[in-house]
Amino acid sequence: MLLAGFGYCYAKSHLLAALLRANGIAAGLCYQRLSCGESGPPYCLHALNAVLLPGSGWYRIDARGNKPGVQADFTPPQERLAFDLRDEHEADFPLIHAAPLPVVVAALRAAPDIFWLYEHLPDLMPPPA
Repeated sequence: MLLAGFGYCYAKSHLLAALLRANGIAAGLCYQRLSCGESGPPYCLHALNAVLLPGSGWYRIDARGNKPGVQADFTPPQERLAFDLRDEHEADFPLIHAAPLPVVVAALRAAPDIFWLYEHLPDLMPPPA
């Protein structure tokens, strides 16, 4: 991702967790299930992070960055995630994971390129345990 200058949310969140941890900051991975379009199927997992802030506890952040229509600002204690849930099949999974979900790892390992991954984005329902 660093060499290419871009990546899917999975690469961004994994890299952010590694960088935070390398600097002694507790960090984990979180997920949302979102529509791949405006609403309705297909759905996919969106990866984000949680960071342990002194005096505030765990705070979720989104490494995807801002763009027009997407504001994921760092505004503790209020979360400002990149995506709001838009239909009853989308979900916010509040658990904080130490490692990526197996379904995400499997999709990344199977992908010969980003174009294949785009057509085979990982999905999971119900929420991970």
